This record gives sequence, C-alpha cells and structure tokens, in this order.
Amino acid sequence: MQFIYENFTFPPDQSFTIRSEFLEIKKYQTFRSHVNFEIALLENCTGKRFIGDHIEEFEGTELVLMASYLPHCWQYYKTRDALIPAHAIIVHFFPDFLGQELLQKPEARPLGRLFTDASKGILFSGETLVKAKRILQEMLYEKGITRSALMLQLLDVMARSTSARILSSPGFNIIENSGEANKINNVFEHIFKNFRDSISLEEVAAIIPMSSAAFCRFFKSKTGRTLTDFIKEVRIGHAAKLLLEHTHNVSEACYNSGYNNISNFNKHFKEIKGVSPKEFIKRYQVQV
Repeated sequence: MQFIYENFTFPPDQSFTIRSEFLEIKKYQTFRSHVNFEIALLENCTGKRFIGDHIEEFEGTELVLMASYLPHCWQYYKTRDALIPAHAIIVHFFPDFLGQELLQKPEARPLGRLFTDASKGILFSGETLVKAKRILQEMLYEKGITRSALMLQLLDVMARSTSARILSSPGFNIIENSGEANKINNVFEHIFKNFRDSISLEEVAAIIPMSSAAFCRFFKSKTGRTLTDFIKEVRIGHAAKLLLEHTHNVSEACYNSGYNNISNFNKHFKEIKGVSPKEFIKRYQVQV
C-alpha cells in the first residue's frame, strides 16, 4: 500500500470538525495518516479494516478512534442493504481542543488513558457504539458550545466503555518510527510561521534537507499536493479567518495573508473556497 500524510485545517469558528459523507464501494489502496485524532463511524458496509498492522474483515456498523499518525485504510466491498448507501461520520480533533488545562483535571484522567490507547486504534461495539452513534448524529446538527459539550460526552462514553478493543500492535507507528513525521511537521511549522512572506522551494527543501527536486517528490507523495498548493491553502485559510472575524476587509485580508495582488488573491480564494471573498462573507452571515 501507499502512504499519504494529510493535513487538515479547522474553520476559524471551530476547534474540531465533524462531517457526514457517503462511501464509495471500492478497494482503496492507500494508507492515510495525519496529525489529528480521528473518530470514524461507518454504517451499512462490508469490507476490510487496516489500522497500523491490524487487518480484519468487518460488516455493518463500527466505530473506531485513532490517534495522531496512525496509518489507516478501509476497503469497502459492498453494502449490507442494497437500497441504502454506505455512510460515514468523521470527526477530526486534537485532545486539547478545549484547552490543555482540561486534561490536567482529575475528572479527565480516563480521557488521558483513552488518548494513550488511541495510538494503537480502538474499536468500540455494544452499548458504546449505540450511544456514540446517537451523539454523533446529534452533533451534526448542533453548533457552538452545544456541539462541544456533545463532543465531551462522546469522549466520556468512549473512555468508560467496557467493549473497547485495541487493534494495532503496541508502539506501531510507521510515520513516527520512520522519522518522516518530524520532517513534515518541521515543514508545516515553517510555512505557518512565514506564509505572509515570500517562501521559496529552496528554503523549504533545506529544512529536510533535500534537493529541490527530491523535496517536491517527497512532499507530493506524503501530502497529496504540491508545496505551492499547500502554501496557497494556508494563506487563503488565514484570509478567511480574518474576514469572518470582521477585523479586515477583503483588501486588508489579501495583503495580510501573503498576497500583494488582489486579483491573484481573488482567484486563489475562489479556487479554495468555491466563492469569491465577498460571497464567502455573505454566505457565512446568512448561515449564522
């Protein structure tokens, strides 16, 4: 299998993300890995589950929690009910999404153990699966503090589960053990700190260090995108945050996000967000 490192950015008004999607029935051949923790609820499908060095057939509904950098892949063979599409609810988050102080409280000790075990992947069944599914479905339609409270409730249900099963071997983490996680994270950190300035391929490649050509192949193979596209996503993500905070107008957001050309900024913004900056602001105002 191939390995791809993904990088997710959260909207400026959210400390974690949740999405619902239909699953394509196909045998994926790519292990995916990312710095975020992931909760995956899969429904109405039959296939094979790959979590680290764990491989197992699955059927029906299942719930898995995975920590940072744990490679994972599902292969979907068919739906159990041919009249209903296979479906998933995916949550991406960091353990300290409500602040590091929370994890230091005595009441949060079960969460600490949960997050430690998640480094090997955890499969939940029984009553835990039933409760978690209800909470996840409710989370899809809630916002703000209500959704955050449901997230805490979900993690508490998982932490108290008596039907949890560890999936991968202890210490198994292909990316961390290979040292490639540090390379990618160092590149990400450099870009996040310097995206307002001009960033050259040569200076980023020197972080690894690699030749420019080797770095381009490395970065594309591990993230699924070019360095230019990644920098573009970071800049536009920051611009969107400034616009939603109402602290900058479109022109100010442009020049405070690493662009020196408003036309180029508008073009890239529409590529990433699907709408112009002004339409983006109007759409968000309507939604909230």
